[in-house]
Amino acid sequence: MQHRLLLAAALLVSTSAAWAQVPVPAAKQSKATVLTGATLHIGNGQVVEGAAVAFNEGKITYVGPATGFNAGGTAYETVNVSGKHIYPGMILPNSQIGLNEVESVRATLDQQEVGLFNPNVRSVVAYNTDSDITPTLRSNGVLMAQITPVGGMISGSSSVVQLDAWNWEDALVKADAGIHLRWPAMVQQSPDNSPQVAQRRQARQQGLQELEALLAEAKVYKDQKNDRQNLKLASLGGLFDGSKKLFIHADYGKEIVESVRFAQKAGVKQLVIVGGGDALVVADFLKENSIPVIYSGVHALPARAGDDVYLPYKMPGMLQQAGVLFCLDYDASLHGSRNLPFIAGTAVAFGLSKEQAISSVTLNAAKILGVDKQVGSVEVGKDASLVVSEGDILDMRTNKISHAFIQGRQLNLTDKQKYLYDKFNGKYQGDSKAEVGK
Repeated sequence: MQHRLLLAAALLVSTSAAWAQVPVPAAKQSKATVLTGATLHIGNGQVVEGAAVAFNEGKITYVGPATGFNAGGTAYETVNVSGKHIYPGMILPNSQIGLNEVESVRATLDQQEVGLFNPNVRSVVAYNTDSDITPTLRSNGVLMAQITPVGGMISGSSSVVQLDAWNWEDALVKADAGIHLRWPAMVQQSPDNSPQVAQRRQARQQGLQELEALLAEAKVYKDQKNDRQNLKLASLGGLFDGSKKLFIHADYGKEIVESVRFAQKAGVKQLVIVGGGDALVVADFLKENSIPVIYSGVHALPARAGDDVYLPYKMPGMLQQAGVLFCLDYDASLHGSRNLPFIAGTAVAFGLSKEQAISSVTLNAAKILGVDKQVGSVEVGKDASLVVSEGDILDMRTNKISHAFIQGRQLNLTDKQKYLYDKFNGKYQGDSKAEVGK
């Protein structure tokens, strides 16, 4: 019995030590703060040298040269960040952060619901604020994310959250602002008239017919008074008055055009293309219809054998030149999402200017997700969600975040990797003379 009690105590201690690695959410801003002396990248393309950024009660109160700052009777705590850079907190769109922890452990996966049409699924209610992955994003300057479901044809609704909270309710920035549609891939005609190909084409056509009927029913349902609520139909209502956006996941050029025309015919007001591998091919069509793109493939291989091997790297710069509003996401791996600033850095090396690249992961993303009045740039009246880096935030060699704030709250930038680095660095530095294996 005593042995079991000792074992239970040991397990409790080890569990407590493990939880100690998870940073506690920051407390509400209690005193006015001004950051002075840094180079400010506003997020809209403007840069201010020797800048000051002041914020109080979670809101930005001054942005401009440090010499022009006037406290106006408010007692500001001054933080000298001379020689560093201030940026808006970056935003990660189209992410399963907090829904997917360990691929091989089913109990940690909650990003997908069964069935083909699930517009009423709210991904944010499954969002886990205690994910070990989230602190690694904050350490690289990513402070917000769009929590997006997967699976089926209509996966559900996404919400925008800030990445330092006790629970999903506290994390919410914009709830259920978009419905996600996975456009079915076109099926090429088989030269030998294969029955399998014919079946796939028939299944695709049937799925689109069911989708068309669902949207038509939802549009009628929205304009009627109903004694009993239909959650599926009610969740789609916002698509027809513009209060919700339809995020269409499609890559192939013909599929992009087909899906947009399908949605417009159904009466959907606001559209966003996610993925957009062929966005450049249909750039004129997207621009003409004012449809933005969440581009997913910067660190990917070209889709076609004859394409320029560097085309994915060049794509952001080309979309910028074509006048298409776009932002970048990181869909290569969930755990690699912390590398969002570095894919923007890759785009800088292949045609995008540095300030345009910063906009592609800050203000552009905020505009596309519908939160640009609140975040996305360092401007007076917006949330004080910003980061301070010792060097260029888009370069993995100089991206070293010294301060990060969400709604004025200064974050604890500890994460699991830093904890393990400090743990074993201390061990081997203290034992540097020991022989390997002893």
